[in-house]
Parts: sequence; structure tokens; C-alpha cells
Amino acid sequence: MLSVRPKVAELAFHLFSRSLHPELYTIHKSRRIERGNYEARVEITNCGHVITWTSGGMTLSEVASSAHQPLPKRRCLIAEPLKGSRTERAKCRDEIGYRTHFQLEPVDPEMFRMVQKQLEHGPTAGLLHNFDASGRMALGALSYVNVETRHRSMLVQAIHTFPDDYAIVKVESLFSLPSETDEV
Repeated sequence: MLSVRPKVAELAFHLFSRSLHPELYTIHKSRRIERGNYEARVEITNCGHVITWTSGGMTLSEVASSAHQPLPKRRCLIAEPLKGSRTERAKCRDEIGYRTHFQLEPVDPEMFRMVQKQLEHGPTAGLLHNFDASGRMALGALSYVNVETRHRSMLVQAIHTFPDDYAIVKVESLFSLPSETDEV
């Protein structure tokens, strides 16, 4: 199990059609969400985040972590390096939808400090975790995850900062159930 934040060059993004064992990663903050048609657990980890979303008998697990993180191979729907900007989709059993857009954005040091300060003092909703400084930089990394729930969908927006690399990872994911008219 990794205990420090990885370098941005080592980041990966995964989607599984199963839950993952929580001992695979270090959890710093966690939130449980229950709606009538689905439930979810949102976790900030040392490498990024894990979102586990369940509806009926279907489970989706989104993982933003290190490519070196030991993760299962079974039932992996998406496995991509977290580089540049990318949009992915998955159609799952029972017409459950999943869409994500993630990007790794290198920024200049001044812009990085401004974003870091805004995250540190701005958001009042969602999960926020301040990591200790790595020793090389005076700033510690931040992870912020905001969740918006609707009757048939859940939107997750995550931002993870990497001070040693002056980089910001942004992830926006939508988990959705079919519309009620589709279920006829």
C-alpha cells in the first residue's frame, strides 16, 4: 500500500464494475451518501480519491490513484493514465450511465499558490483534506471533493493538487440511472 502521494507522471484513472477492498488504499476523509435509488461512499485517499456507487445489484468504483497502486484486474472497465485531458463513458447493466472527464493541468507556481489558497479557504461544502508538506515544498497537497445528488444521478467534482510538480488534477464524474420513462 502506498503511503505518500505519487508524482503526477505516475497517476492513473480506473473504473471497476465492483467494489474494492478498503485496505488497498489509505483513507483520509470519507462521506456516505444515501438516496432512494442509490448509495455511495466518497473517499479522499493519499493518491486521490475512490468513489463507490451502488444501485440495485450494480456497483461502480472510480479510482484516481497511482499507477503503482495494487488494484484488481477483474471487472476493470476503464484503466487510463491520468494525463492531459480525457472524457470516458461506460454503459452498464440496467442502463446505468457513467461519464467522466479528467485532466492533469501543469500550472505556473503563482497560479498554483492562488488555486491552493482558494481551495484551502474557499469551499464550505464537500470534503477537504490538507496533506503535510513533502519536505521539498512548504505547501502540502490538497484534495477537495464536492458531491451534488439528484433523484436519479450523482455528480462528483474532485480537485487534487500536487505541489512538488505544480500540477492540478480535476475530475468530474456523473453516475446516473435511466430516466423513469426509460423503465417502461
